Amino acid sequence: MPAKKIDFDMVREIALALPDVEESAIHGAPLLKVRGRLLACSALHRSAEPNTIVVHLDVEQRAELLAAEPGVYYVTDHYLKYPMVLVRLAEIDRNALRDLLEKAWQSATSKKRARKT
Repeated sequence: MPAKKIDFDMVREIALALPDVEESAIHGAPLLKVRGRLLACSALHRSAEPNTIVVHLDVEQRAELLAAEPGVYYVTDHYLKYPMVLVRLAEIDRNALRDLLEKAWQSATSKKRARKT
């Protein structure tokens, strides 16, 4: 039996199971936030590939993912200066997506980040 296709509905399902995550929209596309901060959204910039999401992640964590799995994670010049990683939904499995969203949630809710805003 093939694995269920990863799409934004699955991203939403996993993210909304995390504490304090809520759904919103940006330019008509779904956006997931935690305590008012970006968690994940559809990649809207033209530099992103189709069926890609943007996930908030510390730059150090992003570098690790890019080095480990460049077929799944990538970044374009547009997103380079932001603490975000682009994720090819067709290339990630559900468990890796859950782990990634949990890391993003931890990053967005950390006391260190909260003090910066």
